[in-house]
Amino acid sequence: MEVTEATFNDEVIERSRHVPVIVDYWAEWCGPCRQLAPIIEQAVAAREGEVVLAKVNIDQNPRLAQAAQVSSIPAVKAFRDGAVVDEFVGLIPPPQIEAFINRLVPSQADRLVAIGDEASLREALVHDAGHLAARLELGRLLISEGRVEEARDVLQPASFDQAAEGMLARLDLAGAEQPDIAAGLAALDREDFDVALSHLTDAVAATDGDLRDAIRMTVVGLFGQLGDQHPLTLKYRKRLARALY
Repeated sequence: MEVTEATFNDEVIERSRHVPVIVDYWAEWCGPCRQLAPIIEQAVAAREGEVVLAKVNIDQNPRLAQAAQVSSIPAVKAFRDGAVVDEFVGLIPPPQIEAFINRLVPSQADRLVAIGDEASLREALVHDAGHLAARLELGRLLISEGRVEEARDVLQPASFDQAAEGMLARLDLAGAEQPDIAAGLAALDREDFDVALSHLTDAVAATDGDLRDAIRMTVVGLFGQLGDQHPLTLKYRKRLARALY
C-alpha cells in the first residue's frame, strides 16, 4: 500500500502494534528501487498477512523521509510496536531480504517454543534442529524432571551457548557432596536464583580443579539465562570474580 504523510501514523505506527510493517522508501527515478520492489513484494505476499508492506514515495512525502533520516534509497525499515526494529539500505540479494522478514515474523519453530510443552519443543527441533531457544527450554524441562541423560543429549549440540554450557555443567555437579553445591542446585530447581547464586559462588571459593570449573560454568550459564544487565548478574558477577581471584 502507498502511504502518505497523512496516513503514515495510522497505517504504519499504529498498525505495527498489531502486525509488523515494512516501509519501503523509494522514488520513481531510482532504478534499484524498481528492482527491489517486486522482490520484497513477493516475499511479503508469501507471509500471507503476517507482515505488511507500506511504500513511501520520498519525492511526494519529503517530511516522512526527513523524519526517518533517509539519505539514500532504496531504504527499508521494519516497524513493530510503533518503532523501527530493523532496517537496510540499498538493493540486497533475495536471501537477505528473506532473512530480514524472518526476523520480524515468527517461524513455525518459534510458535512451537512459545507453546512450551515437551511435545511442542521436540517438534520445534524437528522443524529447526539449530533452534537455540527450543534446545534451552527443552533442556530446562528435562532437568526439572530429573531426565539427566536426555537433557544432556538435547543440550550438547548447543554447548557453544553460555546458558547451555552452564546447564551441562550443572548436570556434572549432580551428586556433589559439598553442602553449598547441593543447596545451590536445590535452589536452582525451585528457580530461587538469588539463593542459588549465593551458595554456588560460595562453593567456588571452597573448591578447586574440575569441580570448581563446573561450578563456575554453572554460575556463568545462569548469568547468560538471566541477561547481562539483570540485577542478580551484576551482583554476583563481582562476587564470582572475588571467589576466583
